[in-house]
Amino acid sequence: MVEDGAGRTPEGTTDDGNPTARPGPTVTGTAGIAEAAGTVAPGTGTAETAGAAGTVAPKAGAGTRQAWAGLPWLVRSAVLWSACLVVVVAGLYLVGKIAVLLAPLAIALAVTFFLTALLDPVLLLLRRLRLPAALAALLTVLFLLGVLVGVGVLVWNLTASQFGELTQELDQGLQRSRDFVTSTLPVTDAQLDKLVQQARDGLGGTAPDPVGGARTVTEIFGSVLLSLVLLFFLLKDGRTMWHWVLRRMTGPNRDVTAEAGRVGWRTLGAYSRGTMLIAAIDAIGIGVSLMLLRVPLALPLALITFLGGFVPIIGATVAGAVAVLVALAAKGPTVALLALAAVVAVQQIEGNLLEPLVMKRQVKLHPAVILVAVTAGTLIAGIAGAFVSVPITAVAYRVIDTVQRHRQDAAGRSTTTD
Repeated sequence: MVEDGAGRTPEGTTDDGNPTARPGPTVTGTAGIAEAAGTVAPGTGTAETAGAAGTVAPKAGAGTRQAWAGLPWLVRSAVLWSACLVVVVAGLYLVGKIAVLLAPLAIALAVTFFLTALLDPVLLLLRRLRLPAALAALLTVLFLLGVLVGVGVLVWNLTASQFGELTQELDQGLQRSRDFVTSTLPVTDAQLDKLVQQARDGLGGTAPDPVGGARTVTEIFGSVLLSLVLLFFLLKDGRTMWHWVLRRMTGPNRDVTAEAGRVGWRTLGAYSRGTMLIAAIDAIGIGVSLMLLRVPLALPLALITFLGGFVPIIGATVAGAVAVLVALAAKGPTVALLALAAVVAVQQIEGNLLEPLVMKRQVKLHPAVILVAVTAGTLIAGIAGAFVSVPITAVAYRVIDTVQRHRQDAAGRSTTTD
């Protein structure tokens, strides 16, 4: 035994002076033994060897992320877009189901906002005359009712005398149309009678439901009454309500909401007043043309054209088709062709000249978007849905566009600051 000066045995030696083996790392498992024996390269470790053998589970989510990263970018993009599309379609379906369940209320609200934007200049004019808000709102609602009732009474008084002559003219016109069809097309009188009988059977095959009709009338009356009451309150307190909403918001959201609200309201006002002007010009042009051609019921047809003008693209087409069919039944094919030419000319002037001039860039929507919106509104709420679908789409588009521009401006400012 070798001792140092302090009488201690140096570390790493035995009592007889021979060096001792230093303790090596603890060897556990087959992988550790193999590594210690030199048969496995150092660094391969127990966990790696066991993991390769499947005895130790990998970290959660690692395999999924590796599998996702291994997919081609086209597949990943398709999966992401498909998921977004499913979410959007599900959201639209849910909104549609709610709108169908609450259709009378939804239509009443939409019509109320539309009429409020349309009559807002009248309200502002009365307010400039120092009238109280309640009195100005009441006079505005009475003005609307007076215009509607006056137009209805005027059209009835001017056309009531034509109904007696219309029956005889329609019989003669139908006979002329029948002769024209049988002489021009390869159709015999018997085949034509069979087709007419099938059409009559199809139209009269379903008996009217008194309970359903009464429920529909009640819903319409309730919606009209609700719209008038809401119209009065929105005209009277609409701006106060909006300011109350803005006061409840803080930070940058308040500025974005205020700007989006102003843009949406201007869009709705521009759409309502522009559509009314364009519909009036269409009605006057087609009505005058039908009067010059001596087509019966020219004023009711002009009124139908005016109402159809509030449904872009589809409404004007349907109203023109009705006018041409009446001209065909009452005056024959020659007058019907002239009426068709007049309708096409008026609609071309309206679509290519008046609409870009009146609407400008306030509510510029692609025709495909308008067709989809009108179709969706018709499927959800019928004719009323067709009337309100386009203004709702235009306002939503402008509001979303305003919010996106605010976000882009904020992102640009933050980048510049950094």
